[in-house]
Amino acid sequence: MTSPDGGDGQRRFAPDFLTELFQNPLDPGYADAAARKARGEGRTGAPKRIVRGISTLTVIALGFLLVVAYQQTMADEPARSRARATLVDQVQSRRGETAELQARADRLRAEVADLRAKQLGGAGVARLRGLEAETGLAPVRGSGARVTVGDGPMPVDPLTGERKSEARVRDTDLQVATNALWAAGAEAVAVNGQRLTATSTIRQAGEAILVDLRPVTTPYQVVAIGPKDLAGTFREGAAGRFFRALNNKFGITYDVTVVSNVTLDAAAEPNLRQAVPSVPPSGAPTPSSKPSKGGR
Repeated sequence: MTSPDGGDGQRRFAPDFLTELFQNPLDPGYADAAARKARGEGRTGAPKRIVRGISTLTVIALGFLLVVAYQQTMADEPARSRARATLVDQVQSRRGETAELQARADRLRAEVADLRAKQLGGAGVARLRGLEAETGLAPVRGSGARVTVGDGPMPVDPLTGERKSEARVRDTDLQVATNALWAAGAEAVAVNGQRLTATSTIRQAGEAILVDLRPVTTPYQVVAIGPKDLAGTFREGAAGRFFRALNNKFGITYDVTVVSNVTLDAAAEPNLRQAVPSVPPSGAPTPSSKPSKGGR
């Protein structure tokens, strides 16, 4: 904008704010600091000594904390080592006890079988062994199919750092495989050596899969004894299409092969429970009793 006329009668223009800003973009204080830095002059006097003192104290404090943490770690290491060794000893001891109990159970089972054979005779023993083979309580040998499934690649999520579990085989996948084999005519089925019976369960426990409360790991092998075309029937059926879809979508490994002369061990003795009629409480009316007439 124009200013009033000057004393000489000419119009004069005063510089506006934007023109002044572009002509002098830096505050004089910044210009002075830049000039001192260009001459190699740094902080001097009390501020410089204070900064150096604070830096020195910080380094000393960090070093002290690192030394204390190291000494504490080294002091706790023997205790952790002793606890780890104790746990290892306990696990090995329990494994030994379990093996001894299993061997004793096998001996007792063999004694029971011998006594039973003496009491039943030849025909009764043959019929009993056939029933045990059908129910999974006796080892069987024959030809059939092997279905092998395994976990696919599980990349790490870049945001959470957790492994993606879509490619992990689940208990329901093994249930699909075993049910399809039974439906195709299988006479005996085992998962990773665990023989299945009428009371068997396949359940998920966190990331582990339990077959009759025993953990099994990938790759999972479901072996079945049955008809000659058992593998082809499984491969061309709904279960085969299901596992091929899992392989294409998540990378879960899947394979079906024919097996011959394979032996499936017997399952563990089931813990069967028997239901008995409950005893009515004393004073309660029984079904045969009749209420008296006449009221109260």
